[in-house]
Amino acid sequence: MISHLCLGTNHLPRAIRFYEAVLVHLGLLLKFSSLEQGMAAWVSPAASRPLLIVCLPFNEQAATAGNGQMVALLAPNRQAVRDAHAAALQHGAQDEGAPGLRPHYHPHYYGAYFRDLDGNKICVCCHDPEAT
Repeated sequence: MISHLCLGTNHLPRAIRFYEAVLVHLGLLLKFSSLEQGMAAWVSPAASRPLLIVCLPFNEQAATAGNGQMVALLAPNRQAVRDAHAAALQHGAQDEGAPGLRPHYHPHYYGAYFRDLDGNKICVCCHDPEAT
């Protein structure tokens, strides 16, 4: 259903370093990075899509975060949620919600929230029960 998601940035090299540190915990790989084209993209090793793209805005205006907009990234397990959230905070993200159960979504929803270095709201979540 989804081909790709784009997150705007005002400083691409910084954004690439940030997302490399966070997305490794979700098993996502850097598919391409081009400072000349103003974008970088990550993908699951198991598929060619969807892509998570971080890019400079094409209209050459400042990238701004929207209110009510959020990208939710699927984690393979709850530990990956914790690890990705910790890596995000360690690399300068703003905490928007510590890792934990959110039973108001469903009984096994385990998520964490942060804002990246450009203010984009990101969720990392797992929908599976705790591994035994």
